[in-house]
Amino acid sequence: MFGFQHRAAVAALIALVWPLLTPDPLVAQAVARGADTVQHSAWDVPWKGRPRDPYVAPAGDRVWFVGQAGNYVAYFTPADGRFQRIAIDSGTHPHTVVVDKQGNAWYAGNQNGMIGRIDGRTMAIRRYPMPDAAARDPHTIDFDAAGNLWFSLQNSNKMGFLDATSGAVRLIDMPTPRSRPYGVIVAPDGKVWFDLFGTNKIGVIDPATKAVREYVLPNERTRPRRIARTSDGGIWYTDYSRGFLGRLDPATGTVKEFELPSKGASLPYAMTVDEQDRVWVVETGVRPNRLVGFDTKSQRVFSNTTIGENATNAVRHMVYDPKTRSIWYGSDLGQLGRAVVPRGLPVLQD
Repeated sequence: MFGFQHRAAVAALIALVWPLLTPDPLVAQAVARGADTVQHSAWDVPWKGRPRDPYVAPAGDRVWFVGQAGNYVAYFTPADGRFQRIAIDSGTHPHTVVVDKQGNAWYAGNQNGMIGRIDGRTMAIRRYPMPDAAARDPHTIDFDAAGNLWFSLQNSNKMGFLDATSGAVRLIDMPTPRSRPYGVIVAPDGKVWFDLFGTNKIGVIDPATKAVREYVLPNERTRPRRIARTSDGGIWYTDYSRGFLGRLDPATGTVKEFELPSKGASLPYAMTVDEQDRVWVVETGVRPNRLVGFDTKSQRVFSNTTIGENATNAVRHMVYDPKTRSIWYGSDLGQLGRAVVPRGLPVLQD
């Protein structure tokens, strides 16, 4: 039989452990409602003009971004909070910027049909015009393992390839008319995956043959906009028209869809993936926008955070920096934002 001292010790242990096993009901309710679960901050960009599509330089010292409406390329230094603007050709209206291993920034001239390269040390610009006048609107860019660029040309209905060594540009026509290639990612095996925003398809290009294959998504109303890849090879996309997050299995062609918290009002746009294979999506149809975290292993939403405070907010593209566990984004608010994602969180209740 336990003596008084033993019973007292057990009671003390239960009192210590019980709160951990039975979380505060107010906390549980807050999580169920989708309370803010990610730390985030934002900086006002001095020049406005729709700052967007940030990219963290390999050294981590600069976060590059473009001002599409303001016609500029710029970078932000998180260490001191300073912004630096680089003058570019008038009428460029850049859409996306990416940074190579040497620290050079490459940007898409969305309205003057070119790709530009800014030397990371001298800020000198080299221009790569499109070889076809019909290729008017370079859009989203990603690197392959060799440092070459693959990019979409949405309204020209083409994909592009730029050899970073020779500067040669090759254009690839899409099989489906008006299919509007949009978001782009290059997989570790070199295959180039992209959304076909004008239809219910995902495309992929064989890097050796440049042949295009299209995967038809099951719902005719689906309009995939941004794209991502998890370590298991799954291709994830945001269904902008229906408010779903989707996963395509390239091996079988099968598709699985997950309805987002705001359902048909969601208008999911920007997306990225962290090192834990969690997919992060911004719902732009709700005001203010919400950053939603989806755990691909449990296949559940686990985080839901308000970002921005203005009705005109729209987050169109994001990039994840694993060194700081930070998602960087630009918004139509005229801000550059950062969300520091947690290592783990309780799953939101249905």
